[in-house]
Amino acid sequence: MHQPPLHRHSRFRRSRILIVGCGDVGLRAAQRLLPRCRVLALTSSPERVATLRAAGITPLRGNLDDARSLARLATLAPRVLHLAPPPGQGVADPRTARLLQALARRGVGGAGSLRTLVYGSTSGVYGDAQGAWVDETRAVAPATDRGRRRVDAERRVRAFGQRLALRHGGAATVLRIPGIYALNREGGDPRERVRKGSPVLNAADDVFTNHIHADDLARACVLALWRARPGRALNVCDDTELRMGEHFDLVADRFGLPRPPRLSRAEAAQVLSPMQMSFMGESRRLHNRRMKDELGLVLRYPTVAEGLAQLLGAGVLAL
Repeated sequence: MHQPPLHRHSRFRRSRILIVGCGDVGLRAAQRLLPRCRVLALTSSPERVATLRAAGITPLRGNLDDARSLARLATLAPRVLHLAPPPGQGVADPRTARLLQALARRGVGGAGSLRTLVYGSTSGVYGDAQGAWVDETRAVAPATDRGRRRVDAERRVRAFGQRLALRHGGAATVLRIPGIYALNREGGDPRERVRKGSPVLNAADDVFTNHIHADDLARACVLALWRARPGRALNVCDDTELRMGEHFDLVADRFGLPRPPRLSRAEAAQVLSPMQMSFMGESRRLHNRRMKDELGLVLRYPTVAEGLAQLLGAGVLAL
């Protein structure tokens, strides 16, 4: 069924949105929400305040590692976009636990006013599917502590969402996100790795990898704030079907760079970090039909190849 653009809804124009973890994707989402919505963002960094204000966002000082600093979050906004990462160690995500505890507090406006919580997770929760196609009905099976922390956060969000739906008719949803790329994204420019000459696996050992352009991800986040169904998980990815080596070969060819060297898995383990090798130990292809059907998202960058071609057409140089 056709869904009208969000800007036609008066509720969209009046809403306040709280972004927790307002980095690159959060800023892109905020720019889509402004000026129709008032956007607030939680930050623990004094240096970040000026950046947020310059973008038209209201900064809120708070730290997910300090529960006391989150006390007033429950009263601030009916829709919350949670993009903050978990800590870098352990198998649990206490940051998400503290955020949900703060959002559940009662008060004037309180938890009763919360309509939607959208959590940005990772496709790493699926673990290694040995190249198989994966949809959201597949059981999670994280192979790393990084994935286990995200599974812990997802379970907390879903349990919170069940209570939210029963008490207030609200919805909590999980977006499972693969590799995020954009030429103007710090740490997400695929040319950086190619320029460094970082090796990839040879064809016999290579793994399937999944991607989403940062702008398409931001659009998915915004749509989910209004259209997400209670308790749902959605794979947020493009239509690309490439192995990792093929992906970086494509980037190299598009920008006139040398293709990365190919190594066997054993050879790669001698020169790459354990974290880099962990990404090469999982192979899956993500279905994105639920994202398209339920959010109504039409990808601007349906594949990495099309995204890079559009960037070249816009005059983006390899230099």
